[in-house]
Amino acid sequence: MTLSNSRRARAARRRTRRVAAADNDLTASQWAGICAMWGGCAYCGAAEASLASALQKDCVQPISRGGRYTLGNVVPACRSCNASKSNDEVTGWMRRKKLDEPAFLLRFGEVLRALTARSAPSALADPEASREAPGDTSGGLPGEAPRAADASTHAHRIS
Repeated sequence: MTLSNSRRARAARRRTRRVAAADNDLTASQWAGICAMWGGCAYCGAAEASLASALQKDCVQPISRGGRYTLGNVVPACRSCNASKSNDEVTGWMRRKKLDEPAFLLRFGEVLRALTARSAPSALADPEASREAPGDTSGGLPGEAPRAADASTHAHRIS
């Protein structure tokens, strides 16, 4: 079997290796929960029913920048937003597209806390499992007030 040496083919092979090497633990039921909580595209707000195609999994922190397909890093995106964002950093991309960045960040935090609380009751019962990293009292999202350690502090930072 001959491998294509085009730039696109090489990039696709690199991406496949990165995805396979990362810890991708998002289940189908978690994805369904994420889609239900957002109700459409997380970025532009297009309703799921109005989309011409199904919502796509988009990593808030791109795989090429160390992101993974996990509960705390995936949001539903319409095809247009997902293609436009590509592997850009989410807040910079939202500013360039003139989308409502603060509303996205607040909603992302709410959805993440709700889904984390729903999917990790054992972490709430074990105080050691939900402890923040030493010296980290930020609460997980930029602009959020510090709070006591709980299961929601394991959110990926968006900065």
